[in-house]
Amino acid sequence: MTRLRSALRKAPLVAVLLAAGGCFNEPEPAYKSVPPENRVYMKDAGLEKVDWSAAAFSAGESIDYINLDRNKLTSVEGVEKFTGLKWLRLNDNKLSSLPDLKPLVRLRRIYLRGNKFESVPEALKDLPALTDVDLSGNSVKEVPEWLARKKGLKNLSFDGTRITSLPADLSAWESLQSLRLGELKLGKTEMDRIRKALPRVAIAF
Repeated sequence: MTRLRSALRKAPLVAVLLAAGGCFNEPEPAYKSVPPENRVYMKDAGLEKVDWSAAAFSAGESIDYINLDRNKLTSVEGVEKFTGLKWLRLNDNKLSSLPDLKPLVRLRRIYLRGNKFESVPEALKDLPALTDVDLSGNSVKEVPEWLARKKGLKNLSFDGTRITSLPADLSAWESLQSLRLGELKLGKTEMDRIRKALPRVAIAF
C-alpha cells in the first residue's frame, strides 16, 4: 500500500483520478461477491418509497449490502433496522436527509452521490466502522469539524460540491487513502495546504 501511494503521487493526474475513484465506481458485478441471501439489489427500480417488508428484505439483520441507486427516493427511513449492513448505495436519488443510523454499527461504505444534501448528514457522525463516504454532486458547502476528527476513514469524495476549504486540522485522517475534491473552487494556497497536511493520500483536485 505504501508503494502504491508513492506511485500515485508521482503518476499523471488521470491515473490518480482513476485510483481515487475506483472505490466509489463499483463494477457492475461487484455485488455478486456478496452471497445472494445477504444482498439486496434494487438499482433503477423506479422506487419513490421503499417497502422494507418486501420479500427482498426478508433476510433482515443478515443483509450486508443494499443498492438503491438511481431511484426517486426522498427518504430511507427504516433502513436502520438492518443492523448487519456494511455497504449502502443510495446514489442518484432525491435525498436531503438521512434517518438516525446509530444502529448500523457495522456500516463501512455509504454512497450518496447526486442527491439533494446541503450539508454532510450528521447521521454519519456515530458510525464506528465507517470508512468510505461519497457525497459528490451534492450542494454540500463545508466539511464539518466532526468529520475532520473522525478516525478510520479511508476514501472520501466531495467532487462537484460547493466546498471552498477544508477544516484547519486534518490530522485525524491518518488512515485516509483517497480524497476527491474535483470541480471545487479551491485556491492554490488551500490546495497546497491540503497536500501538505495529507502527504500520503491520493488527492484528486
